[in-house]
Amino acid sequence: MTASYQSLYQAHIAELQQRTRRLLERENLDALVIHSGQTQRKFLDDMDYPFKANPLFKAWLPVIDNPHCWLIVDGVNKPKLIFYRPKDFWHKVPDEPHDFWAEYFDIQLLDKANKVETLLPYDKARLAYLGEYLEVARALGFTEINPEPVLNFIHFYRAYKTPYEQACLRIANQMAVAGHNAAKAAFYAGGTEFDIQLAYLAAVRQSENEVPYGNIIALNQNCAILHYTALERKAPKQLHSFLIDAGAEFHGYAADITRTYSFNPQDEFGSLITAVNGAELQLVDGLKPGLKYGELHIQCHQHIAEILHQFDFVKLAPEAIVESQISRTFFPHGLGHHLGLQVHDVGGFMADERGTHVAAPESHPYLRCTRTIEADMVFTIEPGLYFIDSLLADLAATEFDKYINWQKVDAFRRFGGIRIEDNIIVHRDRNENMTRDLQLA
Repeated sequence: MTASYQSLYQAHIAELQQRTRRLLERENLDALVIHSGQTQRKFLDDMDYPFKANPLFKAWLPVIDNPHCWLIVDGVNKPKLIFYRPKDFWHKVPDEPHDFWAEYFDIQLLDKANKVETLLPYDKARLAYLGEYLEVARALGFTEINPEPVLNFIHFYRAYKTPYEQACLRIANQMAVAGHNAAKAAFYAGGTEFDIQLAYLAAVRQSENEVPYGNIIALNQNCAILHYTALERKAPKQLHSFLIDAGAEFHGYAADITRTYSFNPQDEFGSLITAVNGAELQLVDGLKPGLKYGELHIQCHQHIAEILHQFDFVKLAPEAIVESQISRTFFPHGLGHHLGLQVHDVGGFMADERGTHVAAPESHPYLRCTRTIEADMVFTIEPGLYFIDSLLADLAATEFDKYINWQKVDAFRRFGGIRIEDNIIVHRDRNENMTRDLQLA
């Protein structure tokens, strides 16, 4: 742990304390009590699902794998951490905290989860419980449980990443890029989807339960399935294309990167990838403070329409392709989202700290962010162009069927589709493309 990194974390805690003071004063509360969570037993089994910590807990400290921990913060005093350390000879017990973050907390050890009440404040009338386990909160005597004004305030400000959070996101990108390079090599070596997944995880050095989401490792027509996670064990008879949407996690912060490759980069599908890649870079440049993210999404449809026209998939001018909503058949999802402690990070539809909701427009229902872009926000930019059978069938049943070059569209179905995704920090005077800075083309 470098001194500069330590100072970033110290400033991060100071910022969270300042936000907490403002919030508690506004809501007439004394403290927030944040529960890391509990393990959950599989139905009719004696084993648990993989544990995932409460993101509100992870925002304060990188304890991402320990259930039954509690954090009590009032914005003034050193935060109190109740750290679960059971006596257990069946499982690995976490060490007592001595990592870089430990000095910023008043740490008390808990050996039995059901004894936590003795370490919590007795009077809970002005304490807000933040966590998933509502019955536990009620049993402990909390009456303020996940108050909506409290969550709205926290979620709104989570969109602004501190320098510490930005540093964590850069490291997560470094880890993910190593995985992407290994996956690309495995694809060109003729690997199956399962082989490619194993190569990726080995390079990232995380298990499938440790990466922030289920990796999308798709070959050929499977690239048309937006959230494909099946991982076929048998290689297709002929390789055409590879789409990988995969990330990594560092101290609770996620990378979310997508690339698409043609097995024969010199074919027309390779040229189509180049065109989408060029559009993606232009959209990254378009991230500007003051612009609404939804406006950039509309610009993305214009780029996709130009590509559909250029490659003769649609026999209409680009403007008409957008106006007729044909572009939505080939690009059905949103341009991107906030990125941070969660892959689809919170706060994307908020206009202010009170949580005023700005919904996605009816014409673009899958847009995940309507927020005005500001400095210190982190976004993904991920345009796509797909050949999805069900959406193409819907298009064929419309009046616009006659404008589609079906012979060419049909020839590209075997490739599935294209998505290119980078992770971007917006600064006041520039955009930092964390992904491209690591030379991932």
